Amino acid sequence: MIEMNATTYCYAHPTRETSLRCKRCDRPMCASCAVRTPTGYVCKDCVRAQQKTFDTAMWYDYLIGFGVTFLLSLIASALAGFIASFLGFYMIFIAAAIGGGAGTFIANIALRAVNKRRSKSLFASCAVGVVVGALPVMAVLFFMGNILALISIGVYIVVVTPTVYSRLSGIQLTR
Repeated sequence: MIEMNATTYCYAHPTRETSLRCKRCDRPMCASCAVRTPTGYVCKDCVRAQQKTFDTAMWYDYLIGFGVTFLLSLIASALAGFIASFLGFYMIFIAAAIGGGAGTFIANIALRAVNKRRSKSLFASCAVGVVVGALPVMAVLFFMGNILALISIGVYIVVVTPTVYSRLSGIQLTR
């Protein structure tokens, strides 16, 4: 027979008394070890185990994702820099406007290249690929002294990078 007034201690902190239990594995846990979910409290180990099921990327997906986003960003920023050389100040606004579409295009190609596998590190790798892909174009524009085109590429990067990351990770700002 189980005693109702039995004192239980946290599985991670054996000196802390608790009456809280993980809803998944039923281990006793203290408030600092508990993670609140919409359906109850779970321990940090169960949260980590659940998150690993969503991490499906293979080791080579990081290289593919970085390479694809690097190449596409290099091409897109070179085109934007070339156009910005002729349009001047107005290209800053055009770069901001077309950045979202270019980011969506780059993210869709990257998703196909990695077979829609997912990982937070993969999303970050692709975002870094976008930024690193635009750096050679920015360096050329800097040495040419074309400051307005350089600023427009900077605006382009500020718009494209979060767009790529959010599209890859599945974050939806609108429905």
